[in-house]
Amino acid sequence: MSLNQQSELAYSIVVPLFNEQENVPQLYVKIIDVMDAIGESYEIVFVDDGSKDGTFRLLSEIAADDARVVVVRLRRNFGQTAALKAGFDHSRGEIIISMDGDLQHDPAEIPRFIEKIKEGYDIVSGWRVERKDHWLMRQLPSRVANWTMAKLSRVPLHDFGTTFKAYRREILSEIHLYGELHRFIPALASWAGASVAEVPITNIRRINGKSNYGISRTIRVFLDLLSVKFLLDYSTRPLQLFGLPGLACLMVGCGIGFWLIVEKLVTRLDVIATHGPLLLLAAVLVIGGIGFIAIGLIGELLARTYYESQDKPVYTVRQFVGRREAQSDRTDRTAGAGR
Repeated sequence: MSLNQQSELAYSIVVPLFNEQENVPQLYVKIIDVMDAIGESYEIVFVDDGSKDGTFRLLSEIAADDARVVVVRLRRNFGQTAALKAGFDHSRGEIIISMDGDLQHDPAEIPRFIEKIKEGYDIVSGWRVERKDHWLMRQLPSRVANWTMAKLSRVPLHDFGTTFKAYRREILSEIHLYGELHRFIPALASWAGASVAEVPITNIRRINGKSNYGISRTIRVFLDLLSVKFLLDYSTRPLQLFGLPGLACLMVGCGIGFWLIVEKLVTRLDVIATHGPLLLLAAVLVIGGIGFIAIGLIGELLARTYYESQDKPVYTVRQFVGRREAQSDRTDRTAGAGR
């Protein structure tokens, strides 16, 4: 089952969870209170990302009592991006709203996202105006990362990192998620022409459980940012990224080499003794230039392979509980390739 299936519901609330048994009951009650008040059809898709505590047991009990709840249990902890992808793939709503399961996102703010979506935006992203995290370990790296992401992606968002977002289904169906790319969905979608808006949200301090994110994640985010920058600007033309510096190195190296050859022929100069380092530089530049151009050509071939290849799933499902339980075996077979 995928995002391309026919939608039957107005909204899908996708919540990835990892060892959140203390928060599950309260989160469920808050979500249904808000969604029932909205008065339109909805579902809640909980994704158990390989929890080791009683999270899946509690989710199964909830799904048994409420047909609007679906539980997707992954075989192991694949990470937040893969968990969100699993939730997106098993959602039916025309509008998909993702949020964390640690109660740091307030379900009472969901109507604000829906209101923005109904104004015509394709993606609505939350903005934690007043962060409750540690200033040095979380807030400062986050601000630097968000500023960098906004400049490189040319999407003027203040907060790329929050999971609290709303999407139109057709936008997600065109985006492939892996690594830490879930936070870059607005940038990837904007490149494809999607309109993006931002709404302020309350950043609630975690009460139960332990945060699964640390400062080490910032390094992975910056590395993924390089990937996103490449995907946004050069994924279809990698030769331009590597070819231009390759040609520059090649021209400079050949220029130096030609001058040294003239010096040798005209003045009978001992080039190696007099200009040894310069001769070495010319050789390095020529070889480096050829290398850059070769990488660009290989990149062109890989880009074509990437765009023409079939989709590969980034998760495997262990168990499926809820309205489509009968299809879990087929889902497990089709998604079993893993990443």
